[in-house]
Amino acid sequence: MTTIDPMLRALAHPTRLRMMSLMWAAPQSATDLARELEISHALASHHLRRLDAAGLVELGETRVRKGGTERRYRAVHGTPLSDRGDATALLAETLAHNLRERAARRVHEGPGVTSDVELWLTPADWDALRVRMAALLADLHAAARPPHTPGTVGIGGTVMLFPVHEEPPPPGERPAR
Repeated sequence: MTTIDPMLRALAHPTRLRMMSLMWAAPQSATDLARELEISHALASHHLRRLDAAGLVELGETRVRKGGTERRYRAVHGTPLSDRGDATALLAETLAHNLRERAARRVHEGPGVTSDVELWLTPADWDALRVRMAALLADLHAAARPPHTPGTVGIGGTVMLFPVHEEPPPPGERPAR
């Protein structure tokens, strides 16, 4: 049985993965996240503590609010997901869940890009395209603004590119979930 490290376990929950996306552009409090995700404050706080314990978020700022202190967290940039081959199935399941939810909210008349691929490339082409895709995703994250900023449009996306075996492994050799 494979042991999953705390970072991957934290990211294996669709709500926590969505929280990471929301905290990318600007710090968010548990209250902000609860409102955006339509969950209770207690549940948002629980998920935020899990992300914090795994080192995926950091305290971005504190604000005095109604006689108390509001703690606002931001995603730790550079969190590695793409090269975590030990958790491909776990991450794929979480990403698929979030993709289904985002697809249900898609603006049908809005432009988009959709593709599903299983291609064969030369190693040199794969390396070059992987680097370009990583740079494009970094640009997308860099352009992100806080949720619902005036003049912005919400964008949903899920990308997972990786090399595959020619044939699926025999049932006894499949990676543990």
